[in-house]
Amino acid sequence: MSKVLKRSEVAAENSWKLEDLFPDQQSWNREYDEVKALASKAAEFQGKLDTAQGIKACFELEDELSLKTERVYVYAHLHHDEDTANPTYQALSQKAKKLSVEVREALSFIVPEILALPEDQLDALIKDPALKPYAFTLTEFKREKAHILGKNEEALLAQVGNLSQAPQTIFGMLNNADLKFPKIKDEHGNEVELTHGSYIQFLENPNREVRERAFKAVYETYAANKNTIAATLSANVTKNIFYSRVRKYPSVLEMSLYGDNIPKEVYTNLIDTIHESLPLLHRYMKLRKKLLGVDELHMYDLFAPLVEEYKMDITYDEAKKTTIEGLKPLGEDYLKSLQKGYNERWIDVYENENKRTGAYSWGAYGTHPYVLLNHKDNLNSMFTLAHEMGHALHSYYSDTTLPYRDAQYTIFLAEVASTTNEALLMDYLLKKSTDPKEKLYLLTYYADQFRTTVFRQTMFAEFEKLVHERAEAGESLTPQLLSEIYYDLNVKYHGNDMAVDKDIEMEWARIPHFYNSFYVYKYATGFSAATSFSKQILEEGQPAVDRYLSFLKSGGSDYSIEILKKAGVDMSTPEPVREAMSVFEDVISQLEKLTS
Repeated sequence: MSKVLKRSEVAAENSWKLEDLFPDQQSWNREYDEVKALASKAAEFQGKLDTAQGIKACFELEDELSLKTERVYVYAHLHHDEDTANPTYQALSQKAKKLSVEVREALSFIVPEILALPEDQLDALIKDPALKPYAFTLTEFKREKAHILGKNEEALLAQVGNLSQAPQTIFGMLNNADLKFPKIKDEHGNEVELTHGSYIQFLENPNREVRERAFKAVYETYAANKNTIAATLSANVTKNIFYSRVRKYPSVLEMSLYGDNIPKEVYTNLIDTIHESLPLLHRYMKLRKKLLGVDELHMYDLFAPLVEEYKMDITYDEAKKTTIEGLKPLGEDYLKSLQKGYNERWIDVYENENKRTGAYSWGAYGTHPYVLLNHKDNLNSMFTLAHEMGHALHSYYSDTTLPYRDAQYTIFLAEVASTTNEALLMDYLLKKSTDPKEKLYLLTYYADQFRTTVFRQTMFAEFEKLVHERAEAGESLTPQLLSEIYYDLNVKYHGNDMAVDKDIEMEWARIPHFYNSFYVYKYATGFSAATSFSKQILEEGQPAVDRYLSFLKSGGSDYSIEILKKAGVDMSTPEPVREAMSVFEDVISQLEKLTS
């Protein structure tokens, strides 16, 4: 695809079939009006949520309202993402956004009203046969009850909500709008713009001096703003501590894990198990140093290409065929569903003018999922296809197996199915490859995924834990303290074969995820669970496939940790992370053999 097409020029077979959601605009308008009418009916239940009949009828209305709102919202936004400059769909997506806020407001009385019931009455309702489909919802309400305050305090906290956004908003403004990096010289001696977007490209430049210049320029810029950014991050931590104490949680970490009902051990096990596996990362650093042929490995060498770019031209049709071959271990049923997605236009394939960048899987219950791609004919795009179809089939299996309320899975589970697909595809490509250069390219690609998704994200998770613990103990989060904690972690994680540049101590200042506290660990646990699943599937065959398919069909019908446990991955133990590490060790061993 050389020329970027206008949306109107895109061939139907390369676009998603949104008619499966709504056949035409009139149908969308009708459903929009229905939602409006239903939302006004919600108020009739206010003050009546104290009997099984009242709660059941209210929940049924809530389900109908939520589902219809989701359909209206998804359709408008998918159309908008096809061509973000199209005024019709800009207006439609704004309209859908406003509607979903109205619906949320209309239903906002439900949780507080049910939680105001006496404990014994709530227990009786959970056991009431009439409310069987909603027993899990009510159990969740009860679990939350310990941390819900009285009506007046909750109203006050809701008002504080806007204030609590301040640290993240200020950091976003400073980082995205006000912070300007200096120009640097590229490999030809030309002055070039350094931006957030171009920074990683500079770090991937084969020319080492360019990498070093970009690295130093970025961290000198952050260092010049260290007092402001430390104050912003500190304010975010203070906000977290305020909420955890007001809501009676033992710590910010436990408050952050409570929503998904994740035991604290999942978080601490991850860090401890990665600590015991650090010699593997150190081995990889040693190998990196050797492959780059440098006397000293520096932090700005971490993204440098280890092997010259191995050209893998993979058309979209080839990518589809290869993913079907690579995912054969998942069995006939999975492949049939995958093929269905390919045949029935779930996917919007290529870039066109004003199309949203990146890739995602999304959809509404009751209709198949949709996948947005911006396919380029390369290896990365093939892995993106496998990844997004992993999400899509997770949703497809959950949606076709479960009622609406139980089908939605948590963020903690979201990355597991997508990454399992990638692990199986990688295994297939490595087994099939006969060209040592291709093999080397694939292995370094895989090793870097372990480094960035498991080790780096765990290091971030450990930084967050240490910083919150210091603040909870009453220490001030000065730029010096933040930099010291961050620098020491880098030394620990990267080992003796890495010359840990002083500049890296400022990296904490550029990570936006630190304003979405205790979130990044999910990347590492998701990757570990997926690697564990793929290993079991490849080694055990059918019994592991059956367990895995039952995981895909479980949606959010139980707590995330229990859903994984039933399928054979117990994240409350160090085992899945250890299994992932054994795969990483195998990758390193193959790399060492190929390059000895």
